[in-house]
Amino acid sequence: MTRWRALQEADPAFDNPFLSPEFTLTVGELRDHVRVAVVEDGADLVGFFPFERHSLGIGKPVAAGLTDAQGLVHCKDLEFDARRLIRDCGLSVFEFDHLVAGQPMLSERHTLHESPIIDLSDGWAAYTETLKVNSGKTYKSTMAKSRKLQRDVGPIVHDYATTDPAPLHTLLAWKTDQYRRTGRTDRFSQAWIVELVERLLATQTDSFAGVLDMVYVDGRPMAGHFGLRTRDTLVGWFPAYDTSFAKSSPGLIQHLAMAERAAEAGIKVIDMGRGQKEYKDKLKTGQYAVAEGRVARMSAGASVHWMVRVPVRKARGTVMNSPLLLKTADRALKAYGRLRTAIQQ
Repeated sequence: MTRWRALQEADPAFDNPFLSPEFTLTVGELRDHVRVAVVEDGADLVGFFPFERHSLGIGKPVAAGLTDAQGLVHCKDLEFDARRLIRDCGLSVFEFDHLVAGQPMLSERHTLHESPIIDLSDGWAAYTETLKVNSGKTYKSTMAKSRKLQRDVGPIVHDYATTDPAPLHTLLAWKTDQYRRTGRTDRFSQAWIVELVERLLATQTDSFAGVLDMVYVDGRPMAGHFGLRTRDTLVGWFPAYDTSFAKSSPGLIQHLAMAERAAEAGIKVIDMGRGQKEYKDKLKTGQYAVAEGRVARMSAGASVHWMVRVPVRKARGTVMNSPLLLKTADRALKAYGRLRTAIQQ
């Protein structure tokens, strides 16, 4: 872990908790598919490649579908053959959708996507000034709604980086409701994901920790977020809120409160993750780039993977890149969610 950590902290591109050894080790305790390839140059350890190996030699990132940063943590200017790497790992293909910058695997065909960030490197005050310029209406209305809540309902209390598991389960229940309401698959119906989040919350070190953030109104939980951090970077992962407060913009109130406390705690960047969300557009100050694609070598497994996955990925990309198609798909999913809820009731 010491060498992995040193390589990670030596390059800002790898400053993401999803690339930390603690994350891979914790997932590995719950998933038999997890492996780590160690890249050596003579007596030197020059890289660590966390991945999952599935049937037919299909390779995926650790906790695929959950992570917003993927790839090989390596020393600067490392050069090697990506196909040889996956061959030596026993893989036919390695598919990724959030590959971070500076990866040798980017020599393959890939698609770049934006991952919005909040830059707190100059502190909270500097961020709010930027926010007032770029999203002044959002900032003013959010502050006004916060004041109205306190007048009409009660005081707002913010609990940053709590390790109490009770509010975590409140947050997960909100998230499950959100998944069902919007027609998405409920990730927390899988017991291993719930246990993963619980274990990550219990992991608290200077260089890696689970961060649970909750906002209460008159003693009642209103909104929250669970993410992970390194020394300098906090990643957005699972935000949710009590829908009875929906008109008060609880998510924006929580994110701004979290950003302020994170800045005070020394966080330099909040990475909100790839994906088009209105709140990300309103709060961001910039973006990173992450890549989607695959590395493959000639094999039956890679051919099967291409036939099954590539057309689906292209179709999804077409929808995500078209505001009209994305809006239509989102509306259809929400209609499905309402129908599913009505049937269950």
